[in-house]
Amino acid sequence: MRPVAGIICCTRTVGVEPAQAVMNRYVVGAMQYADAAALLVPSMPELMKASEVASRLDGLMLTGSPSNLDPARYGEAVPDAPGPFDTARDAMTADLIAAMLDLGKPVFGVCRGFQEINVAFGGTLRRDMAAADELIAHHAPDDVDFDGMFDHEHRVDLTPGGVLATAFGAQAASVNSVHYQGVDRLGQGLAVEARAPDGVVEAVSARVNGAPVLAVQWHPEWKTERNPQSQAFFQLFGRALRGEGLRPPA
Repeated sequence: MRPVAGIICCTRTVGVEPAQAVMNRYVVGAMQYADAAALLVPSMPELMKASEVASRLDGLMLTGSPSNLDPARYGEAVPDAPGPFDTARDAMTADLIAAMLDLGKPVFGVCRGFQEINVAFGGTLRRDMAAADELIAHHAPDDVDFDGMFDHEHRVDLTPGGVLATAFGAQAASVNSVHYQGVDRLGQGLAVEARAPDGVVEAVSARVNGAPVLAVQWHPEWKTERNPQSQAFFQLFGRALRGEGLRPPA
């Protein structure tokens, strides 16, 4: 039996109705390249507790999303903060991260999921990643099409000897950059795995109760079949789901 990856849903609108949704590319990444079965976890904390599902999963994947975290989650009252927001997902993922790590089960994150992990560890976010003069542009111009948005790339420098540098067999990578928000204060206990040329943290790792945590700000699920490093990210998830170390034995 393959391990079972829980994949968080977002609250989206389909037609005129609210729906629980995950883009197929995240599910394919987990099932194909991590070689895992998958269950979609609804962001409906009013109807389900994280503890009810955490024990039934071998690991958790927190996906990207068009929505932003509510700044109240990291202690900032910002009445004009840019949305859209998904407060149900905010609540569900916070509880799921805690429940999974309490059980010593792995948690991986992509884009919004990366940001959720940083906040769960006590970190904060900044909301100007596409426009701040002192930063490189972390998002494509608003007038590009959908594919063009993911074509926007920059270099990241990988931490020597880190999980990603070891898995990628490289000191740097070229990654897509599709985010308006990013790490401001790094969460306590998180190790930096990659930084952008402007110093912004782009990937983190940790180990809690024996469980590996790994998250990236970019989108390895986008056209994974064309990118061996993206495949390696999901292969790391597969190793974590099976209780294997993320680093090869010495």
